[in-house]
Amino acid sequence: MATLKNDVIIVKILPKNLQAARKRNEFPTFKPKKSASPNFYITEILPKLKKSKVIGLVIADGGCLQSILPPSMSEFQRLRCRVTFHALQFRTEIQVLGHKMVKRLRSLGQPFLAFHPGLVRDTLAYHGCSELFQDIHTELIQSRRAQMIKQGILNEELNVDSHLRRDNGSCPLMPEEVGLLLRAMGYSSSTLIYVAGSEIFGGQRVLIPMRAIFPNLVDHTILSRKKELSDLFGAEMPLSFDHGQPSPGKSEEELKEEWKKAGPRPRPLPPPPDRPIYQHEKEGWYGWIMETNTEPDPSPVDLRMQAHRLILDALDYIVSVEADAFFPGFQNDGNKWPDFSSLVMGQRLYESASSRTYRPDRKVLAEFFNMVRDDMYHPKRNWTLLVRDHLNKSLREDGLMRESLSSKPTSFLSHPLPECSCRIPSGEDINQLGPQLKGDDGRFLYGGEDECPKWMEHGQKAVSFDDSASDYENENVELQESDDTGGKSSLTLSLEQDEEWDPND
Repeated sequence: MATLKNDVIIVKILPKNLQAARKRNEFPTFKPKKSASPNFYITEILPKLKKSKVIGLVIADGGCLQSILPPSMSEFQRLRCRVTFHALQFRTEIQVLGHKMVKRLRSLGQPFLAFHPGLVRDTLAYHGCSELFQDIHTELIQSRRAQMIKQGILNEELNVDSHLRRDNGSCPLMPEEVGLLLRAMGYSSSTLIYVAGSEIFGGQRVLIPMRAIFPNLVDHTILSRKKELSDLFGAEMPLSFDHGQPSPGKSEEELKEEWKKAGPRPRPLPPPPDRPIYQHEKEGWYGWIMETNTEPDPSPVDLRMQAHRLILDALDYIVSVEADAFFPGFQNDGNKWPDFSSLVMGQRLYESASSRTYRPDRKVLAEFFNMVRDDMYHPKRNWTLLVRDHLNKSLREDGLMRESLSSKPTSFLSHPLPECSCRIPSGEDINQLGPQLKGDDGRFLYGGEDECPKWMEHGQKAVSFDDSASDYENENVELQESDDTGGKSSLTLSLEQDEEWDPND
């Protein structure tokens, strides 16, 4: 309210002559879609507002106005940026801990890259990527996909070819593939990588190949103390856990009675008793699949964990925005409302268009990996050059224009340019964008910003990585010996050796 006081008139309560009518639900309520046009508000909502003096707006789809507006309404786009990137803020304690985590990463004296895998069960189910996993994980994805079809969220067949979906760029990049891409770009094995995302489908197991390439792989569990997280979650009542005791067996009398009624002898031996389901098999959100084909409703423990993940995602968001480089394992590319990576990429673009943010085309990368699928760890040099060329282009104009075409029509927040930026007159500053380029619909795909006011200060230099690393095919990845370090990376050891750092505190 304080941030937007110069943009809109805000009242905390209705005038007394209108409060009684509101209690009787006499005012009309609208549920606008996120694709609603300005004409909808002018023709449908404005007349009702003039007549009843008060209306209700229910925003349930992540937005209430179409992403791209005519040039005459550019100020509304700027208002969107002021609301999203200035008015809406995380809680103070979340911001404090998030910036503490960034400070702890900076204290190591080297730039760091943030990576969001994008391996979320709903995303994998929506895009049909179950066959990229094995065993129980495939069943869990297919179960969620069946739910989406039943609920009308998805209008597709249950069984689809996941490998074709991956080739079309519809599936997230696996962490192993991202690790190989970064090595092809010249990142050394000592590169500091922050893994964002409170939910990684498949758990830490899917990160093992990437951790073998980059031992300095960290997340919020390493950069935050247990007490700091518990203070952030607040006071919570203890919850009882379902220990998953096996059902009681039949009594001796019942077994004898069954034996008498079993029919004429000789009879085959009875089958062995069912194996009991142990506690460690029941733990986790996937434990239900051991007993039934129907996913149960979330338990109180599950609901609490979902609430915790929201707070952890907020911490990861702060670190990802402040990172020296950001690599998304998956962004929706206009298929749905923007996910974590899309929002991070939009805010990094808004705050500093020159920041090192990769915008890879997953369809192109799938073609690259199909070329070396049989021997991904020993690609030829021409493959490495192709990867470097594509990822370097994704950092510059090509990546920005592709995002403008694919993501912006669905989500303005994932690409808030050029409406929410300005151009400086000097050509020597790194924040100045290149030439202007318009699309077929007449809107700017690149450039087109207004000139910045003279009072604005520019000139921040982005921190760059050391690109002088040797070629991927000629450099061996050195891992820490487990006998000396207990399986911990050198980064974890350096943090724990810090006198002021105790992760178990």
